[in-house]
Amino acid sequence: MELSSEDAFCLNVMLAAGVQAIRIDTANMAVFGLTEKGEAKVTLHPTGRQDHYLKLVRQALAEHALDSPEGYPVYLRRWTRMGQLRDDNLAKLLLTGEEEAVVAVVHAPGLTDEMARRAWWAMPTIENARRMLEKEQVARGAMGKVLADFLVEHLPFEENPAAIMDTVRWLLHYDLVDAAAQNTLWNRGREHGAYYIGFLEQRPDRLPKQLPARADFAAVHARLAPLIETGNVFAAALARLLSGPGQSFLAGCEEAMQRPGTHEIVSPLLNAIGYYFASLRDYCAPAASIEALLAEGTSGEPPAPLSALLAAAPTLQADIDAMLILARIDAELATPILRRTTAVNALLRTKLQPVFEPLTRQIHVLRAVSQAR
Repeated sequence: MELSSEDAFCLNVMLAAGVQAIRIDTANMAVFGLTEKGEAKVTLHPTGRQDHYLKLVRQALAEHALDSPEGYPVYLRRWTRMGQLRDDNLAKLLLTGEEEAVVAVVHAPGLTDEMARRAWWAMPTIENARRMLEKEQVARGAMGKVLADFLVEHLPFEENPAAIMDTVRWLLHYDLVDAAAQNTLWNRGREHGAYYIGFLEQRPDRLPKQLPARADFAAVHARLAPLIETGNVFAAALARLLSGPGQSFLAGCEEAMQRPGTHEIVSPLLNAIGYYFASLRDYCAPAASIEALLAEGTSGEPPAPLSALLAAAPTLQADIDAMLILARIDAELATPILRRTTAVNALLRTKLQPVFEPLTRQIHVLRAVSQAR
């Protein structure tokens, strides 16, 4: 079997016209080409079985684009998702009509905004949009908003927690969603806790639906201001927690712990809490286990900045202790539990109570009006 003379001629005309990308519609037996003036179309006229005929079409396209008469090279299939393709081959790959070739382009580290536009035309899927948005040159280019709008619209249909977390991370990292869209994404966390993670990681001080500062914030901040001005990291961290953004972060963490969903969500949630206290990590190493954290508490000789804070604000001892416990959190606290269970949703939350309950108590100390000094 070979291509009909009509199809061979039309494909050659399309390719000679400077086409930028090729897409094959197997259902309707047509080949589409992206040009500077819009789309070109070649309706195919199979001379035999359609699957065999489409193979001939792909071979013809690959021979033109890559000088590979056997079609899309097998070795490229292995490299597709590993980012090992030469950037100067990307434009050629988009002329093969192979979906795997489009995916290879999408994963290429040297993907440009223009190549992203062509790849998006060729294969507009949620996974491709997410992978392209990981590249700064694409996210900050003309395609950034296009891909972001698509992802926001289609995220409700995504069920993979890791995919949801990655998507929200990149949308927020590059500031590609407006306030209304941010509120929408945040509200979805009530049904799927994965939505919260990107916010807690990327926007800890700018979460949607900000809460007011704790009732005593003004008085406490005035008391701690001299220490903060000298660079006391403990005083600055405590003031941050009691501010409106800090209270919002604590509330968001508590809300996320009510909806752990799946194992994939728990570790980044705990890491996000710990990273919030990154400025204290030189003094507060992560605890080896929840048992060690609770047993050790805040015992030991305090470092000089902490001693200065305790001396300046002795009535805030409970708040300082709670802060120091939260500062020692990371994903390892939940590892022993996660290794022993495959539970999800409400049952997983129950299994995690030995970790989440003591952490929630510290959050309540820092948020409770009754604790205001």
